[in-house]
Amino acid sequence: MTEARRRARTPTFRLVPIEDLREHEQIEPHRVDELVDDIQRTKVVADPIWVAAGSCVILNGHHRVAALRRLGARRVPAWVMEYYSPDVKLDRWGEGPPIPKEEVERRAADGELFPPKTTRHSVVVGLDERTTPLGDLMPSPTARRKSQPRASRSPRGAGASEGT
Repeated sequence: MTEARRRARTPTFRLVPIEDLREHEQIEPHRVDELVDDIQRTKVVADPIWVAAGSCVILNGHHRVAALRRLGARRVPAWVMEYYSPDVKLDRWGEGPPIPKEEVERRAADGELFPPKTTRHSVVVGLDERTTPLGDLMPSPTARRKSQPRASRSPRGAGASEGT
């Protein structure tokens, strides 16, 4: 395998805009509650999620994404990978027929979510440990200021009415 092909198949770390991500599985609300508490306490996301390049389908990390959404994050730490690479494997957590990768992407596109913990993705390449500070994922202070209403700049002072 050429060096260029190997690099193309190697997952890359990115901070992905949360609105770009596409779920293919439902979540368990109690697990999201636990993760929200953990992230608020530690102020970090301990492990990046896994995302399919191009389609932005979440392969691993639905609960982390739901927790970050609840916390108001704008970005999510992710290993972005070529989904159809032989290095990305798809199994089931429980019994049942094999699930094709195309079905995972179709369900994400159609919003027809699998039950929680149906698919089990794995990768044969090693992924480095990567802890991301929560502050890196939140809206910037400038963006927060832009979204807040501006105070009156009237020379008469705050709270002065038009008719006085």
